Amino acid sequence: MSILTPQIVDGYICFDEAECARAGAALAEQYQSAQPYPHIVIDDFLPADFLRDLMDEFPTDSSDGETFERAQERLKTQRSPHRLTGRRLRTLLNELNSPAILKFLEAMTGIRHLLGDPYFVGGGLHETRAGGHLGVHADFNIHPRLNCERRLNLLIYLNDDWAPEYGGDLEIWDQKMDHCCHKIAPVMARAVVFNTALDSYHGQPDALTCPPDRSRRSIATYYYTAPEDGVATLKQRTTVFRERAGTADKKDRRVQFDHFVLDWTPPRLFPYVRRLNPFR
Repeated sequence: MSILTPQIVDGYICFDEAECARAGAALAEQYQSAQPYPHIVIDDFLPADFLRDLMDEFPTDSSDGETFERAQERLKTQRSPHRLTGRRLRTLLNELNSPAILKFLEAMTGIRHLLGDPYFVGGGLHETRAGGHLGVHADFNIHPRLNCERRLNLLIYLNDDWAPEYGGDLEIWDQKMDHCCHKIAPVMARAVVFNTALDSYHGQPDALTCPPDRSRRSIATYYYTAPEDGVATLKQRTTVFRERAGTADKKDRRVQFDHFVLDWTPPRLFPYVRRLNPFR
């Protein structure tokens, strides 16, 4: 039995607010006590058959999205729901920003006044093809349009019959990047929720070894809060990749340069000075 039960009302996918609040409260202690930072792995988050029925709407053309190809992230494509033609999958993504899901997350995490992201910046549908990876990183912390602080990630995996030898595990690392604390296989209907902070390190750093006709697919939605004093006092960061000791992981000198410029350049000059970045 799944944790949450999608309902279909006049063809629209939705969730019951009371059920979501109860489910979140039941998981609160497990979530908030997890190490190295608050997180949870939830099997059967949504019914597997419900998700399977939506997979015919998952885009198959990698050109219909933003694909990353550099040392830190390779063969990974992300697609905003605004570009989807399938009605059901698009509806589900939008509903993951609904009051019902926000109540679930607030009850589980203890974070109040959560906001969804109607723009799906960095979120939506994610797909990594064979040979691809996403290095261990901490996520960007300020929404570029809402001027809110990022607080949570929700990932829902969409991979049936995913063999362990395919790889693709999500890795959760400690804040000092000394060791990997957890490895989480991206199997169908499994969800992962975790706090996002400047040291919430996670990623899928090893290249996928799945057959070329398979890929690692997921839904990704992010959640924010509006600080009472605004975001001006926060140290703004884009995605920060970290190298694992004893590996061939590459330093992300492009982002290091941008952050140096951001910290030492007046805001009005930053867009012009960052154009001088020699690592772009």
